[in-house]
Amino acid sequence: MKVAGLNLDIIWKNKTKNFEAIERGLQNQDADLFLLPEMFSTGFCMEASEVSDRHEESFEFLKKISKEKNAAFCGSAPVEQYGKYYNRMYFVQPDGETAFYNKRHLFSFSGEDKVYTPGKNRIIVEYKGIRFLLQVCYDLRFPVFARNNDDYDAILYVANWPEKRVGAWEHLLKARAIENLSFVFGLNRIGTDGNNLVYQESSHCFFADGKEISHKNGNIVSAELNMDELIDFREHFSFLNDRDQFSLQW
Repeated sequence: MKVAGLNLDIIWKNKTKNFEAIERGLQNQDADLFLLPEMFSTGFCMEASEVSDRHEESFEFLKKISKEKNAAFCGSAPVEQYGKYYNRMYFVQPDGETAFYNKRHLFSFSGEDKVYTPGKNRIIVEYKGIRFLLQVCYDLRFPVFARNNDDYDAILYVANWPEKRVGAWEHLLKARAIENLSFVFGLNRIGTDGNNLVYQESSHCFFADGKEISHKNGNIVSAELNMDELIDFREHFSFLNDRDQFSLQW
């Protein structure tokens, strides 16, 4: 399966222009699954009442472009539902099947936890024979939540992870791949946001041994996820069989 992510310089609080930028950026691209950054339609914004989707604008855009390109799309957007705000990661398939994950770990350093409501469920989506665990940005710092119970093959992280902490982002992506014997694809935004935070190009895909398998061409980062290689690797290095047995409570 080919997965491709768009290193998007998100235009602050402007959904229409971001939708247009995404369509331009992917105009001549082909993949089975496309990734977009965290809060791809607005930027990582704490003014939830101003920017959150009330009519599923971002979700509708994903459904539209998924059908047009005959590919799955995944990315997060701020959403208002029943009087609460969520940082919601969508997974939209071209046949119309959809799933979503509400970000569990909210970034208290920026006050995200004061504005948005944390998700409660760990979401895994199967698409074209690969099981994907959905994760958003700050979730990367919490390995217990992402622990592979032999129930997924790849983790997808979409992020707004600033340049000043990018070393942690890159090291932790590789660590999640190694410890979970899984593909890990982390897509970060680029550019400068409305809070003057700078984001450098730092999107990567790692194989289960920590080797980078992504390729970059302009603002597109892509990787081939080969399940035969992953199955062979897991059979040879069956480390997951020795994992600790525990259950999460919150």
